[in-house]
Amino acid sequence: MAASTLAEVAKLAGVSPATASRVLNGSARTPGAGIAERVRQAAESLGYVANAQAQALAKSSTGLIGLIVHDIADPYFSAIAQGVQSAARQERRMVLLATTDGTPAGEKEAAAAFAARRADAIVIAGSRSTRAEDSAANSELAAELERYCRNGGRLGVVGQGIIGLPDMAGYRTLPVPNEELARELAAALAATHEGPFVVVAGPDGLATSDERVRGFQDGLAGAGRPAAEVLHTAFSRNGGFDAGTQLAARLASRPTDRGEPPCIFAGNDVMAIGIVAALRKQGLSVPGDAAVAGFDDIEWLRDFRPELSTVGLPLDDIGRQVTLGALADPSAANPAASGITGTEITGTVRLRRSTEGA
Repeated sequence: MAASTLAEVAKLAGVSPATASRVLNGSARTPGAGIAERVRQAAESLGYVANAQAQALAKSSTGLIGLIVHDIADPYFSAIAQGVQSAARQERRMVLLATTDGTPAGEKEAAAAFAARRADAIVIAGSRSTRAEDSAANSELAAELERYCRNGGRLGVVGQGIIGLPDMAGYRTLPVPNEELARELAAALAATHEGPFVVVAGPDGLATSDERVRGFQDGLAGAGRPAAEVLHTAFSRNGGFDAGTQLAARLASRPTDRGEPPCIFAGNDVMAIGIVAALRKQGLSVPGDAAVAGFDDIEWLRDFRPELSTVGLPLDDIGRQVTLGALADPSAANPAASGITGTEITGTVRLRRSTEGA
């Protein structure tokens, strides 16, 4: 059976198609209450489904928010997405989700799709890449988002700003103090751990990982400790497992009088989980044979043993605040200051069993 049309609704209600459209598509120009009720009853009796594109034209808004994340299966991004959804519900909007391969090229494709659908706002949660091979894609992403903002779109970005995108109305960023918090974690661990430190980081040039590594090394230096060895791998659970396997082989070959075990700092919690799994597979224990710490305090850690030392971030609130900031009236803020005003993300160092005695 063919779908009912707006013309059929108008005929049944005894009004013009333009009047029926104004009632059903949310135009500010609405007829009297009696006429509007007649149109709605006609639409209901015919099973008419309003055209979302027509509603968007009538309201000058699609009611959509586009959310771009690297990997929704990663609890870091799913927690932020939960906050985005909460803010969207508050503002009576719906969220469209796009996951990427973690590259600016993937983000550009998603941004273009959301812009074509006239999303009211786009929220991007994911690290910037400063790698030379991503230079062209960074430029394309910035150009796509600049067009979107200049055409009235609103953009909220978690963490680092989009490389090459100038400050403009509608563009807001919500910085995360990765470097500062990693520095605090290193200082706290150095106060109790006498052995060497190892950092398992993401690929060189991944900005979030680089910030955390830099902060951790600064914290060790401030405590008068030597710089940690840095191992680069994928910024994921599997990357952590691969690095953990490499470190387990070293630990197994250590002499009997090996001294204090190493303390391993993983650039995020899922990497730390992978490291612990790899050590266990080789018969090693945490914190007995190696202390391990992560970053983010993801929800998965509630059931993880040993309890993981980490840095807690308010991930749900980050998603909420970046969305509300993106949707805020751009004319109410200074376009030259694109940060989300009135919001400062803070975190907490949480030392737990995985580094106990370290």
